[in-house]
Amino acid sequence: MQQYEIVIVLTPLLSEETAKEANAKYSKILTDGGAEIVQEDNWGLRKLAYPIQKKTTGYYHLTEFKAPGDLINKLEVELRRDERVLRFLTIALDKHAIAYNDKKRSGAFNKKPKATEEAAH
Repeated sequence: MQQYEIVIVLTPLLSEETAKEANAKYSKILTDGGAEIVQEDNWGLRKLAYPIQKKTTGYYHLTEFKAPGDLINKLEVELRRDERVLRFLTIALDKHAIAYNDKKRSGAFNKKPKATEEAAH
């Protein structure tokens, strides 16, 4: 199974609860299709880089998952049909991106090097 990452931007007209329900719907589509969700990250309401459908903000949600390739088409069809979705982007991760995400999850980027810790004391 290939590992993927998808970012979904929902319309800002939704309530916080409705946005979470929409994200739960897409997570369920993935798990029902045989995907394994590696990580989910809800970024909340953020400003868009440019207006989309006269909206300047949107609810962002990132999901990293392992899935068979045919499930991606099914998920994207559902996303295109949903009027709550402003934009989405699905990316197939290579081995370097997977390694980077693993390091990011483990907190390796937030640790200070030993030389700066000793100098601080």
